[in-house]
Amino acid sequence: MNKWTRVLYQPNRPLKEDGYVTASKEHIALSKEAAGEGMVLLKNNDHLLPLKKGAKIALFGKGSFDYVKGGGGSGDVTVSYVHNLYDGLKMQGEHVDIYEPTADFYRENVSLQYKNGAVPGMTEEPELPQEIIEGAHAFTDTAIVVISRFSGEGWDRSSIEYNGEYNPWENEVSMPRVAGKIFPDGDFYLTAEEKKMIARVEEKFEKIAVVLNIGGMVDTCWIKNDDRISSVLVAWQGGMEGGLAAAEILCGKVNPSGKLADTFAAKVEDYPSAENFHESVHYVDYTDDIYVGYRYFETIPGAADKVVYPFGYGLSYTDFDVNIKKVWEENGQIKARVEVTNTGDVPGKEVIQLYYSAPQGILKKPARELAAFAKTRLLEAGESQMLTLSFAKTDMASYDDLGKITKSAYILEKGVYEFYIGTSIRDVEKADFALNVEKDTVTRQLSAKLVPSSLKKRMLSDGSFEELPQCEGNDPNACVLEKMIPGTEEALEPEVPMRGRKLCMNSYKEGVKPFIQVAEGKITLDEFMSQLSDEELLHLLGGQPNTGVANTYGFGNLPDYGVPNAMTADGPAGLRIAPECGVCTTAWPCATLLACTWNTELVELVGQAGAEEVKENNIAVWLTPAVNIHRNPLCGRNFEYYSEDPLISGKMGAAMVRGIQSQHIGATVKHFAANNKETNRKHSDSRVSERALREIYLKAFEIIVKEADPWAIMSSYNVINGHRASENRELLEDVLRGEWNFRGMVTSDWWTRGEHYKEIKAGNDVKMATGFPERVKKAMELGELDRADLERCARRVLELLLKID
Repeated sequence: MNKWTRVLYQPNRPLKEDGYVTASKEHIALSKEAAGEGMVLLKNNDHLLPLKKGAKIALFGKGSFDYVKGGGGSGDVTVSYVHNLYDGLKMQGEHVDIYEPTADFYRENVSLQYKNGAVPGMTEEPELPQEIIEGAHAFTDTAIVVISRFSGEGWDRSSIEYNGEYNPWENEVSMPRVAGKIFPDGDFYLTAEEKKMIARVEEKFEKIAVVLNIGGMVDTCWIKNDDRISSVLVAWQGGMEGGLAAAEILCGKVNPSGKLADTFAAKVEDYPSAENFHESVHYVDYTDDIYVGYRYFETIPGAADKVVYPFGYGLSYTDFDVNIKKVWEENGQIKARVEVTNTGDVPGKEVIQLYYSAPQGILKKPARELAAFAKTRLLEAGESQMLTLSFAKTDMASYDDLGKITKSAYILEKGVYEFYIGTSIRDVEKADFALNVEKDTVTRQLSAKLVPSSLKKRMLSDGSFEELPQCEGNDPNACVLEKMIPGTEEALEPEVPMRGRKLCMNSYKEGVKPFIQVAEGKITLDEFMSQLSDEELLHLLGGQPNTGVANTYGFGNLPDYGVPNAMTADGPAGLRIAPECGVCTTAWPCATLLACTWNTELVELVGQAGAEEVKENNIAVWLTPAVNIHRNPLCGRNFEYYSEDPLISGKMGAAMVRGIQSQHIGATVKHFAANNKETNRKHSDSRVSERALREIYLKAFEIIVKEADPWAIMSSYNVINGHRASENRELLEDVLRGEWNFRGMVTSDWWTRGEHYKEIKAGNDVKMATGFPERVKKAMELGELDRADLERCARRVLELLLKID
């Protein structure tokens, strides 16, 4: 095909000669493979799992049919089918024999709840008739209990909601109200009905396994502390084949190799962010600072006792021997050579994790931080593999935002740096090698950016708090124009430009040099842009009308100049096409599960396959991956994000971007930045120190920019230290482009509350889903910006379009 043929003409052509790839058997098989590799075995007492061939089992819990393939909002996907756990177990043939009366009961009950308007994961646990339990008890001594959870975009995992703005979707179901009714104690915990169901199962069954169909952290105390529960599998939200993938693990066809990418604590309140997560709908104080997840639990005195299952933890059906051969420094790199041997009886994979422990010094630091990781291939019983892990010595530097040593610099503080290698943050062996840094060393000198004005204190490594300097704050709503009525810009579609009559054989405006000549090298981009009026430049800086199966609008669209209208599509769990289009796609596992694979090569394959479907359906830019940090378990979009750890988030995100862009489809890394709460997400101010921003909340984006060169980044809805992310020049120009050398385009999130002219000035190139050129022109008349500002952003839009096939 010629360049832009798919984008311009929407041909209904398969991507490959042997047929369509969208929702193909190969892609669905890859989805199942990824799901199986990211599921985590938390417990397996007495080796209940895998189930022996011919095992008789009874399923309990509405989750056996109320299966959640992924979260709601932009993470949802239209599919042709979904396999729940019951389906998956039935597909194992004679391996298991299921007691059908319990299955019949849950199938009918869940179907009725769906018919009455419930969505998967937001159903109530029904009371099982006693005669069915008695029948199941007579049939078998083995029970499998399934618990499912759901969350989605625009709300957090609580009953708290914000109604302070105009809402164009008046008839939309309030998910916080539904959650408050079903989960009065919060969905982190079991409901009273679930507890009762489990107690009844424990009265009758000797062998009990639990499967958790979840998108994020939940209470697991009841699992770990109850000896009557033998085995637990965290199956996450595994996409359309998640039920089948879980069944294959339960039956031993797949050996679990997933490791937790988050710390599972006993209570919501055990996470340091919980204290102020819902303190206000208008702001969040990040007083936990850099002590997020395991950085808190493994550092702060007394916090370790709150952990139920630690970061990096996960069991296997086989055993491994980990032999640290050598750790050394070479050319500024810390390297480790580790031999892994499968000492058990069945094939399996193991994850090796390398942590460093920095001296506390003046800046204070977490006790351990993940520096590198690697996963073995599938090792046969008795087989060994040598792994080499490495990372830059400068990666251990800490950012000095207050000038305790050198202000606005990354410092490798003097002292001894120790290294730990193992299979979780707690199951590690200290290496013989240690690095002695003789003097404080500046590894990068920067300048202060994104400094907080209202954050009063932050946590230190001993659990105490230090006061932070205060300065005059910024009003994020300040504007030289009369502000639009809050909320009335919500859900507006792009304006469709009118074209006058013209001869059908004339594709372009008379006398112009078309955009294709830039792609062909016949003219420069500067020459092309010199033809455009201010109005035409402005047109490029807003979202464009949908074409084909798209529903999230496009970029470009200057037909008189041959500029294509390149469509976007939601992610991150698959190509999202509206059901009415009649196109079903592959639903991939949620990002949290993919992170738990600790397998970047597999994630890259998922990105490549997903991009093939995007391309085949004539979409040019995929709005994924999402790499915000799991700061608090209640964030409603944690299922879209990878981990509490920025290194895993960055490495997984970079792998996804490489896979996507290998198909000449643009990846869009989101949500930049500190978007860790959904309640009032378009106004809430994330008040966070510059050090925590750089070391935790920006770090994954930095890794992705430097390792994968994404074509686009999406700025977030929220305010950061008094400045809207999409209007924040320090974030978008100084840090993203200046410090990291980002070469791509920045788009706003859809219908952000940022003012369009301020976004342009800040380096936010496109306002989605629609621009407001009339307001920008007024701002130009007032001298707030000029043509050069428009050209700078328009250039980056056009450069993205040139990368598309």
